[in-house]
Amino acid sequence: MKHVKGRLDESILVCVYYGQNGERLIRRGHKLATLLDCPLYVLTVDSKPLDAFDAEKSGYIEQWKELTEELDVEEFFIKDNEKRPIHKVITEVATNYNITQIIVGQSAQSRWEEITKGSFLNVLLKEVPFVDFHIVSVKHPSDDELIDIFEKGVRAYLIKENGHYKIAFTCPKTAFIEGIFFKEIGTDFDNGIFKFNFDNKMQEVNITEALVTDPDRIPPACRLENE
Repeated sequence: MKHVKGRLDESILVCVYYGQNGERLIRRGHKLATLLDCPLYVLTVDSKPLDAFDAEKSGYIEQWKELTEELDVEEFFIKDNEKRPIHKVITEVATNYNITQIIVGQSAQSRWEEITKGSFLNVLLKEVPFVDFHIVSVKHPSDDELIDIFEKGVRAYLIKENGHYKIAFTCPKTAFIEGIFFKEIGTDFDNGIFKFNFDNKMQEVNITEALVTDPDRIPPACRLENE
C-alpha cells in the first residue's frame, strides 16, 4: 500500500529518455518528493512502439519500472509509438495530474536536452506556466561525478545599466532581451544561467549576483545600448 502523501498541492514529474542517467533523475525526483511529502510521477516518451525497442532500451525500461516500484512512485508513464511533439505529451501529463514541478536531464546523449534548446522551452512554459522546471545537468559519469541543478525556470529580462547587463524579473520599460532564467539551487543570490532565443538559435549567458559575466556571448545584433 502506498504512503498517503501529506501535500497534494505539490506534485513532481520526472522525464527520462534513455541511458543510465534515468535512474539518477528518478532518485533525484524521489528525494525532492520525500522532502515535500508529495506525489512523484515518471514519464518516458518514444516514437517507436514498445515491442520495437532494442534490447538496451528495453533493459532501461525494466530497470526504471523496478525502481519506480521500489520507490513507490505514483505512476510510471510509458508513452510509446508517440507521434506528437514531446512538449504536447508533457503538457498533457502535467495538466491531467496537476504537476507543479518537472525534472528533466540535460546531457549530450539525451533527447530531453531539447527541453533547454531553441523555442521548445518557451513553448512549454507558455503551455504549462504553473510549473517550475528543474534542469539537471549530468556530467559524464566518473568516480567524482557532479550533478548541477538549476531550478525554477522563470521568465526574465536582460537590461543594460552603466555598461553592464543585469537580470530583471519584471518587464522593463526600457529595451530588454527576454528569456528564461535558471537559478542555481542552494544560493540566496541570483546566480545561474539565462537562456534566450535569437535568430532561431538558443543563446546562453552566465549570471552571477544578477550580472552577466560573459556579455561577449550575446550576439552583436542583439546587444542593447547603454541606459
